[in-house]
Amino acid sequence: MARAPPLPTAGDDHVPLVNRLVRVGYYEMEKTIGKGYFAVVKLAKHVVTNSKVAIKIIDKTQLKKDDLKKTFREIQIMSKLNHPHVVRLYQVMESEKMIYLVTEYAAGGELFDFLVKNGRMDEPAACHIFKQIVEAVSYCHNNNIVHRDLKAENLLLDANNNIKLADFGFSNHFYEGKLLSTWCGSPPYAAPELFQGLEYDGPKADIWSLGVVLYVLVCGSLPFDGHTLKVLRANILSGMFRVPYFMSAACEHLIRHMLVIEPEK
Repeated sequence: MARAPPLPTAGDDHVPLVNRLVRVGYYEMEKTIGKGYFAVVKLAKHVVTNSKVAIKIIDKTQLKKDDLKKTFREIQIMSKLNHPHVVRLYQVMESEKMIYLVTEYAAGGELFDFLVKNGRMDEPAACHIFKQIVEAVSYCHNNNIVHRDLKAENLLLDANNNIKLADFGFSNHFYEGKLLSTWCGSPPYAAPELFQGLEYDGPKADIWSLGVVLYVLVCGSLPFDGHTLKVLRANILSGMFRVPYFMSAACEHLIRHMLVIEPEK
């Protein structure tokens, strides 16, 4: 299973500066555990309690005005969230050039890497994990927050292999009856209406992505793929995907009710 391709970034010019960081506030920097859009994620340790955290370091000098606005929206949204299956934001620090988001550390890493290493899950295990994912997304939706980038790479595992929903960089508030228009997320997980350039219902787009996630858990591969974006788009708009022999009828039924081409259904 290939990692979902990222959208273009501003480059890695900020990385050497980040790598020179030894300490931020009460936290001592350790290894790099992730790289995102305009950001690096470092494992860090509190100098007093020895507790481990993840610090997302965002280089403000690399951000355009709209990107900076999106970053502050991410902070605002994460600061409101408190759920056992959503990564907690503990603290925000800011300097002239950098923003530091101190978050909960998920020691198990990405669900994507877990699947690459261990292969697809049997359905009982997938059901257990998927239930936690749905609980996290439902909590967000109940608080009028849409994630818009649900994928295996943004689902983390803690030390006990429990789910932690992460990366709210594309998240936004939504209001009943009001559609969204900004393209967000990773193409293999994106709903058909995004590929059609239509305004879309945020929660319904998240539900489509959840259907892709469940398929990935059970099958270890994507339901829709393509060697080019044009081919991927055509495959997604067709709504047709392979159902392997080992998938139960109940699981297929659930996936088909999430991967619905016409979201109003």
